[in-house]
Amino acid sequence: MPNLPTQLPPVDGSLALDESTDDTAEIARMEAVRRYDILDTPPDGAFDRITELAARLFEVPIAIVSIVDTDRIWFKSHFGVEAEEISRDPGLCASAIMSDDLYLVEDARTDPRTLANPLVAGSLGLRFYAAHPLVTQDGYRLGTLCIIDQEPRQLSDDEAATLTALAGMVMDSLELRLAALRLSRLDADERRAISADIEHYKTESEQLQQGLESNREIGKALGLVMAMYKIDDQSAFQKLRGHSRELNIRLRKIAEDMVAHHNAGYSSTSDPDEAAVS
Repeated sequence: MPNLPTQLPPVDGSLALDESTDDTAEIARMEAVRRYDILDTPPDGAFDRITELAARLFEVPIAIVSIVDTDRIWFKSHFGVEAEEISRDPGLCASAIMSDDLYLVEDARTDPRTLANPLVAGSLGLRFYAAHPLVTQDGYRLGTLCIIDQEPRQLSDDEAATLTALAGMVMDSLELRLAALRLSRLDADERRAISADIEHYKTESEQLQQGLESNREIGKALGLVMAMYKIDDQSAFQKLRGHSRELNIRLRKIAEDMVAHHNAGYSSTSDPDEAAVS
């Protein structure tokens, strides 16, 4: 199995890594990379499964999920290689993030874009490279999903579509990870706001329950009024309602009094509305 170098040469911070490093767009892109907080994180099975699947689908020895940093290309997942990062040399991933489109090198030894890249000129002997950028919802290219071979080859339209779909799966996993990070980083104010909302809904629920209990008492009172005066439910409700504007308080008291009297076997021929007036 081929191996990339596990140790990187010292990075010259003054080196112009590619045509985008001094651009305001690159500054914004790096802010997006930091927002996703993915650099130097532990291996993740969600990404490892995608690189393994890509290697098997395309029958290539190497598949990588890369994140392009300021002076290096870091591997979130790497199938077929041991190295975890390489320097940010132009021609491969550093150039692939310059466009939203698939980046294809059929033979790196004859392609002027890649002739000087250490992975092409060095011991790895990279010949074939295909990558699709990992594009965020707001349009920033974090890195790539790439496949690599030591033999030149071509990529069919169907294969290109498959690589694009796999890159989309990588980006979906990154978005899910970012959403989980945001939830875990809620600050104290946000947590207090959520607690206040919970209390508010709890209070509303208790009030609703009390209202339902009150309605049950009113229902009992309506039944008694209907029986005593031999009237229908609408007339009974109007009779109760007509003597009070504070419905939830006064009607509940009437209901409680009348139910209590009824349960005690109390019988009276006087107008029960008088109890509300007294």
